[in-house]
Amino acid sequence: MQGKVTWVDGLTFVGESGSGNSVVMEGGVKNNGIRPMEMILLGVGGCASYDVVSILQKARQEVISCHCELNGERPDTTPAPFSRIEMEFVVRGRGIKEAQVKRAVELSADKYCSASIMLKNAGVEIVHSYRIEEI
Repeated sequence: MQGKVTWVDGLTFVGESGSGNSVVMEGGVKNNGIRPMEMILLGVGGCASYDVVSILQKARQEVISCHCELNGERPDTTPAPFSRIEMEFVVRGRGIKEAQVKRAVELSADKYCSASIMLKNAGVEIVHSYRIEEI
């Protein structure tokens, strides 16, 4: 995996991934880009959401939508790494089986999501929950 981060001006940077995608990051002064720690939080949510949806699709669950609500807690110190991340998956669909959602979330947390497993191994408490909304 490769990437490149280029300074634009002030505290604004553009990150380019090896796959050719880019994102604007900013240190919070002008608020014209995502803050780097927000990128980490969103990355964890994206990684886990990918797993959950993929597992549910393979289990032939009729998922209409899925999103992950994230809450990251950081101490009021420098540096301020995450101490706790709460992830709630909201799965909407028809006839979604709770056992399948529970299994998908657990598999993501314990086996597949490299981002959350990496942070957990670094001492971040990660709490997973889910909610099913029938359509």
